[in-house]
Amino acid sequence: MFWVLLFLAQTASAQSALPAQIARGETLFFDTAGCGTCHALKGKGTAVGPDLKGIGHVSPGGIATAVRSTVTQYVQVVKVKSVGSFPAMPPAAGDQPVTIYDLSKMPPEPHNVERSDLGSSSPNNGWKHPPSVKKLTDQQMADVIAYIRYAATGSKAAVDPSDIQ
Repeated sequence: MFWVLLFLAQTASAQSALPAQIARGETLFFDTAGCGTCHALKGKGTAVGPDLKGIGHVSPGGIATAVRSTVTQYVQVVKVKSVGSFPAMPPAAGDQPVTIYDLSKMPPEPHNVERSDLGSSSPNNGWKHPPSVKKLTDQQMADVIAYIRYAATGSKAAVDPSDIQ
């Protein structure tokens, strides 16, 4: 029991040692901006959308462009026989059964279906990446990017709002 308490105390101490910007960014990522409803980082969130760990080495401006992007090439309108059509990221080949998320709902609504229950897919015709709709201030975006970079690479470097223009 002592070791568990010591571990928890060390974890809390490490979290409190994080720069304020990263802490604000984590709150925005998982609460205010809602990024964590579709993306997972550091074992938290939901892995519906692409893994953001890969963009941790990208410049702050590059990450901001990706976050604000309305390009949704991975999202298609998917027809599920038992539910109907909705925007979703089609599942990878070979999974059986599959979990497919209705991206028109917030948080995305999971549907566990047999692959044979999936009908045709068509190009996305209107779903927008939520951050492109939900406008974050430059400071909020810098905070989120600082958190993404920390979660992906361990970098505690500050991100200035002017870096994301």
